[in-house]
Amino acid sequence: MTALIIFFVILGILILVHEFGHFIIAKYAGVKVEQFSLGFGKIIFKKKTKGTEYRISLIPLGGYVKLAGDSLEEYKGAPDEYLSKPVKARAAIIFFGPLLNYVLGLLFFWFILIIGYPALTTKVGGLVEGLGAKDAGVIAGDKILAVDGKKVVFWEDLQKIIQSKKANLPVRLLVLRANKEYSIDVTIKSKELNDPFGHKKSFGILGITPDDEVVTVKHGILESFILSLQKARELTIMTYKGLWFMVTGKLSFRDSVTGPLGIFYITSKAAQLGAIAVMHLLAVLSISLAIFNLLPLPVLDGGHLFLLGIEKIRGKRLGLKAERIINQVGLGLIISLAIFVTYNDIARIFGEKIIKFFSK
Repeated sequence: MTALIIFFVILGILILVHEFGHFIIAKYAGVKVEQFSLGFGKIIFKKKTKGTEYRISLIPLGGYVKLAGDSLEEYKGAPDEYLSKPVKARAAIIFFGPLLNYVLGLLFFWFILIIGYPALTTKVGGLVEGLGAKDAGVIAGDKILAVDGKKVVFWEDLQKIIQSKKANLPVRLLVLRANKEYSIDVTIKSKELNDPFGHKKSFGILGITPDDEVVTVKHGILESFILSLQKARELTIMTYKGLWFMVTGKLSFRDSVTGPLGIFYITSKAAQLGAIAVMHLLAVLSISLAIFNLLPLPVLDGGHLFLLGIEKIRGKRLGLKAERIINQVGLGLIISLAIFVTYNDIARIFGEKIIKFFSK
């Protein structure tokens, strides 16, 4: 039940921030906002204030902002209608939804870095037989202080350095053992592992496993902001790389996308790890949502921006027939995608259990 509540809270925050981005710029541009809705289906709450009806509906899996005159069928030419505004103003209204999602993710990264997050130290918990560390004399309980003179404090940093090294070459470890420092030369071995995109690659390894020693890492306000920008940038680059690999067939679309069910499953795992993990998940989802929404596909914000670009180049908007076709195609794509990711989530999460059930 706790995971379900957290899931709906995360979803609600993402939707609210996204739609508020559209809403606030529409108001600023002088466009009448007829409805601001969180959720779909049966309305469980509504209130009209200053010409806008605010709604909360039963199915909390989306939301929308209804602008006056936002389609050719409804457009009457009034100055406060969406289609009466220049392309630049309409583009700003559309763009600010994803932009606020991106900013929200950035702010959560920043907040996490300020208040502190848990990280494994470089203390050795165990060793793998037949690999360099054990053969060189590293023992459980050693704390690695530096690699080839480069200081390391956290296990993640140690991993990055070692994985970048070439196999069969030695590295010099500075280790702390019983309050004394020792230099140990270890020969790097290689192992095929999956990279973040699921591709097999050879990585350098020492043959050690981490201890469960954890420390809380905190950074100053300015340093945290710079680090949060770096994290957001890395996530953005990784996401676009993943999308490109999917388009080119180098990455399985089926294994790379997830829907509400999959997000709920991830949320339940994050909830078990604590508040920091949940906030980190929210940051990642918010930035991912911003990137996905800016893809140039019909119905998505990126699709609308693409059409506005065409309108700007042509000097006139698309006709009613073209608008209807684009909306129908876009709706069909979204419904198809929703069905696919839901089926995929069910198969991925419950597949083995379903097979075992029917094989009894």
